[in-house]
Amino acid sequence: MTIQPNTRWIIGGGCCLAFLGAAVNACFLLRLGTSVSHLTGDVSKVAMNAVEGRSHLSAGAINLLTAAIGFVMGAATSGYFIHHPGIEFDRPYGRSIIAIGVCLAGAHFSFNASPSLSIILASFACGFQNALATHYRGMVLRTTHVTGLLTDLGTHLGMRLRGHEIARWKLLIPTFLVLSFFAGALFGTALVVVLKLPALLILAGIYIAGGTGWTLYKHLHLKGGST
Repeated sequence: MTIQPNTRWIIGGGCCLAFLGAAVNACFLLRLGTSVSHLTGDVSKVAMNAVEGRSHLSAGAINLLTAAIGFVMGAATSGYFIHHPGIEFDRPYGRSIIAIGVCLAGAHFSFNASPSLSIILASFACGFQNALATHYRGMVLRTTHVTGLLTDLGTHLGMRLRGHEIARWKLLIPTFLVLSFFAGALFGTALVVVLKLPALLILAGIYIAGGTGWTLYKHLHLKGGST
C-alpha cells in the first residue's frame, strides 16, 4: 500500500515544518542576531561588511557565513539521501525529521561552549528540511522562509483576478505556510523571551516526536515500506 500525497497532507505537514523552522530561526535571531533558516539577508550583510573596508570579517559576518555553509551542506545532504525534489511519502521523511531534531539537540548543547558549532548544526537542519520536498504539482514549496511563498501567492492571486483558472489549493498552500511561519516565530520568541525555556531542546523534542510518529504510522500502514 502506498500513501498518496494530497493537498490535505501537504498543507498539514508543510505548516508544521514551517512553524518549527520559524521557531528555530527566531531563537537564533534573538540570541545571536543570526538567521539560520534563510540566507538572503545574510549574504547582503556579508557583502556590506566587505564593502565597508574592514580588514577582517566581524564576528557577526563569520556567523552568517557559517550559517550559509551549514544551510548548503544540509540541503546537499537532503539531496543525496532523499534524491528527489517532489513529494513522495514512500521516502524516509520520518528518519529525516528525527535527524533534524537530533541536529537541533546538538545545537542546544553546544550553544554556550561553541556558538559557531550551534549555528552550523541548526542551519544544517534548516537546509536539510527546506530541501526535503521542494515541488508539489508544479509548485515550489519552502518551509524555512516565506519570500518564494509570497511570490507564488501574489502571482496566482493576480492571475485569478485576471480571470485565469487557478486551483484553490495553489492559493491555500502558500497562505497557510506563511501564516504558520509567522505563528512559529511568535512561538519561538515566546519560549525564549517570555517563558525563558530551553527553546532549541523543546523544538528538537517536537521534531523527534513528529518523525517517530510518522515512522510508526508508515510501519502500520506500509508493510515493508521505507520509513
